[in-house]
Amino acid sequence: MALQNEVSNALSYATSKGFQIHPNAFAMLKGLDADVLKMIQEIIKMKKPTKNTVIVVDDIKTLIEPKKQEGPIEQTCTVLIDPTPKVTTAEGVEGYTALFRSRFEKTMRILAQRPDSKRISKASAVKHGVRIGKQVERGEKSLHGAAASSIIVAGLLMSKRTKKNDVELAIEDYTGILTAISTVEDVKKQASTLALDQMVMLELENGKGRPGLTIKSVMMPDIPDHLPNKSKSEAYAVLISDLHVGSKYFMKREFLRFLDWLSSSSDDDIVKKIKFLCVGGDLIDGIGIFPNQDKELLEIDAVKQMSHAAQLLAKVPKHIKVIMIPGNHDLGRRALPQPAIPRKDLGERFYSLENCMMLGNPAFVELNGVKVLMYHGQGLDDIIATTPGLSYSKPAEAMKVLLKARHLAPIYGERTPIAPEQEDMMVITEVPDIFHSGHVHVVDVQSYRGTLVVNSGAWQSQTKYQQTMGITPTPGVAVIVNLATLQPVMYDFNQ
Repeated sequence: MALQNEVSNALSYATSKGFQIHPNAFAMLKGLDADVLKMIQEIIKMKKPTKNTVIVVDDIKTLIEPKKQEGPIEQTCTVLIDPTPKVTTAEGVEGYTALFRSRFEKTMRILAQRPDSKRISKASAVKHGVRIGKQVERGEKSLHGAAASSIIVAGLLMSKRTKKNDVELAIEDYTGILTAISTVEDVKKQASTLALDQMVMLELENGKGRPGLTIKSVMMPDIPDHLPNKSKSEAYAVLISDLHVGSKYFMKREFLRFLDWLSSSSDDDIVKKIKFLCVGGDLIDGIGIFPNQDKELLEIDAVKQMSHAAQLLAKVPKHIKVIMIPGNHDLGRRALPQPAIPRKDLGERFYSLENCMMLGNPAFVELNGVKVLMYHGQGLDDIIATTPGLSYSKPAEAMKVLLKARHLAPIYGERTPIAPEQEDMMVITEVPDIFHSGHVHVVDVQSYRGTLVVNSGAWQSQTKYQQTMGITPTPGVAVIVNLATLQPVMYDFNQ
């Protein structure tokens, strides 16, 4: 992400040459990891002969988007992050202390890229320093030597209490816990979207009509506005999840129709250019996942379920690379992060497929240069349950909350089991071009700040449990993404 002073220099240069930068183009420049001043200079050279003196988003895209190359291009699949070899579960209080210390430090490194991070003060200094409040009130120098009307603190959100007229937030850093309130409606609205245990920045100012400091604004780590990476050749990735093989509700006929389509030699241009199949977990329905599950099973042996799933996915054409991660119904541990499905329980069926890659959950892969974050989506349950306005009918909205928090399972102690790892591997350290999830069985596709957000539904019809939860799935649908444009299209295999 471009530094603030670099973007300011680019803006000043453009103004000196008689050019203006459109607000959307300016926002894009701030999210680029590039020499923005040099880019503006190049754009001005290209636009000089014209009378159009406004630099727009298309000018930036023209400069930085790769030109399409003619002829066949090698299809590449690179694993950027896989938790499987890094899982070293700790124990007890010390283990969870290490986990949250890692979360704090990794997210602070993300916040360090923001200009406001230079103003972050320690919680203990603000909590015990009535003197600081007086400095703020008089507009004197802050802890960092500059005149300030506010102070910023950062920490993990420990509690969130909404009352009739205000909201109270408590955050914790290495030095202690700080509690502050706000009566501002915008702050109350921002606070409603925060997840417990996520990193948050609070801008504090002197209270008006009440002692101490109050919250002026709430800031999340969030992902920046950015121009996503794209494939240099037209290639497609298919995103699916939640097969639940072994269940009475597994839609085998529709899934076979999907597999036949992948193998078809028709004139469908999309089929010919499909190079990747990303499977987001829950290959099988498993055993003992929920009470009385055996009444909903056709196969009551999990290994046999996996053997059946392997037989099905072996039908995928060999020129299509299959990337698979586990879900909460699959074999292996259920706590996050999950290592890849154990090899010994599969009888080598999946691992012997030459076009199959077994990774952990979550996993970060690069397909033809496009960065794809694959996450089954267990943390969505807690986000939907605790965030006003969210529901299972629009899972992409909940996925956007995770991107804003820069964490895939921020809430500890609710429905999502989280292992006490030495490193918190659920932090979203890199900005994805595609964020692919499943788990909730509802297809939903949106775009957020340059990232394509996809929940790819399921291949299981509505279960009795989903009926009691009021969940209406949209099964039998595959989401196909053109990696050269990041344009998605949904194929329905129910008919």
